[in-house]
Amino acid sequence: MILFCAFTFSVNTIAAQYGNSNGYGGNNGYGNNRSQSQMGQMNQTPTQSAPKPVPAEKTAEKIVAYYKKELNLDSLQEVVLTNIFTKSLKTQETVQKQEMSDEEKLKEFTVLSEMTDLKVLEILNKEQKAKFQILNEERKSKIAARKY
Repeated sequence: MILFCAFTFSVNTIAAQYGNSNGYGGNNGYGNNRSQSQMGQMNQTPTQSAPKPVPAEKTAEKIVAYYKKELNLDSLQEVVLTNIFTKSLKTQETVQKQEMSDEEKLKEFTVLSEMTDLKVLEILNKEQKAKFQILNEERKSKIAARKY
């Protein structure tokens, strides 16, 4: 259940803030516009910054909204599921940042996913459990299909 989102931004406002002049009539005193050239180079760096991560709470809300529709959850189940998924997603973020091999991370994610599923199953009724397991298997098969 690893979800990723990305955002980008522009730096046109930085260039506008400094305008087309360096205080010397657009010229740095040496017959060329070296300061503008340097400024243009500096403006290129911020456009390639890392995307903002989506908060775990927002992702958990989207997951629970899906399950609410599919499993017909009541309001108490929604709250508990949101807490379960938020905690799981935050743990995923922590594991992702740790210094370990990809194989070790995969094992950690597998255990975390299984533990999360068990916690979810504890709060569902019999019909919801059956439907949840079907949805879970469908999700896993889609993920496996993307690998190949």
